[in-house]
Amino acid sequence: MNIDFKTVCGITASLIGTGCFVPYIRDIFKRKTTPHIYTWIIWTILQVTGVVAMFKNGAGIGVLALATGSVLCAYTAILCLKYGTKNINSFDLFCLLGALASIVVYILMKDPLLSIFLISAIDFVGFLPTLRKSYLEPYSETITMFAFFSISGLFTMLALKEYTIVTSLYPLTLIGINIIATVVLYVRRKQKPQPDLPH
Repeated sequence: MNIDFKTVCGITASLIGTGCFVPYIRDIFKRKTTPHIYTWIIWTILQVTGVVAMFKNGAGIGVLALATGSVLCAYTAILCLKYGTKNINSFDLFCLLGALASIVVYILMKDPLLSIFLISAIDFVGFLPTLRKSYLEPYSETITMFAFFSISGLFTMLALKEYTIVTSLYPLTLIGINIIATVVLYVRRKQKPQPDLPH
């Protein structure tokens, strides 16, 4: 049985994307990582929405990793209820309300191109609470997850059946977000000593 290049890339992206969550979820249970519930709620909703939009517009096997990721995002959001950060302020609430309002606007939109622009923008806004927390508390996130998500995103791009703005913009946004998170966490860890872990 011949497996084409796109399928290999799609499966590779899914495996790396799934594997990224293993150290992240492990660190959550060890209380080394304290995820931000607002970010993960937004990401869960948007990953599901993005997968549907991309699939309908010809992304093919390229949606496999994002579909798997949407399930794991939902699981992480649930874990936030018990293990999530308490570092939540009015800025985070503003991001959450803005993202949720934008999702309502997205549902009412019929234009796939405008929709994917909106989804990508909301996803970045949803990332801001985690970015703020990562800057202030660089040891409260698992850096390897974001780094390997960037790699998974590259394989997702290679797996796309058709390259259009509608199919490409959202995974490119995810790649950018994960690169930013990786760089911020790396730089800030160089600047701050690691605190003692809770017992």
